[in-house]
Amino acid sequence: MTHPIEILVDADACPVKDEVFRVGARHGVKTYVVSNSFMMLPRDPLIERVVVGSGLDVADDWIAERAERGKVVVTADIPLAHRAVKAGADVIAPNGRAYTESTIGAALATRNLMTELREAGAVTSGPRPFSKGDRSAFLQALDLAIVRLKRAGFGVA
Repeated sequence: MTHPIEILVDADACPVKDEVFRVGARHGVKTYVVSNSFMMLPRDPLIERVVVGSGLDVADDWIAERAERGKVVVTADIPLAHRAVKAGADVIAPNGRAYTESTIGAALATRNLMTELREAGAVTSGPRPFSKGDRSAFLQALDLAIVRLKRAGFGVA
């Protein structure tokens, strides 16, 4: 029996949920939408709502505990991405950036540096606005991740 491919979405501030649902449906992949509060989702047996308790990192912990090879984690949260990459999951940011063993260290270091600069009072700009190009890059990255997992022997639910 093959292990099923699953998508774990850090959903509270995720701008690409509809794209995840479309790609997941096309491939027949189960998607878990993890958030701290209730949100409306399509009625689809492949989409499961997971509402975790309130509190810092509760949704991240739920996702990280289930991250492993064969899972695709969708998150903009760099510390969660780091945990998921270390666990073997494929990790994709909403802008289509795939985090890997070779890229997550630099992303985490940059995030930590920017946090320190902001805390020290340095004026730093936030992330650039989400664009159509980001959405398109995300769709391609998610589709590619699922295709690679299928080729590696992972199945669908």
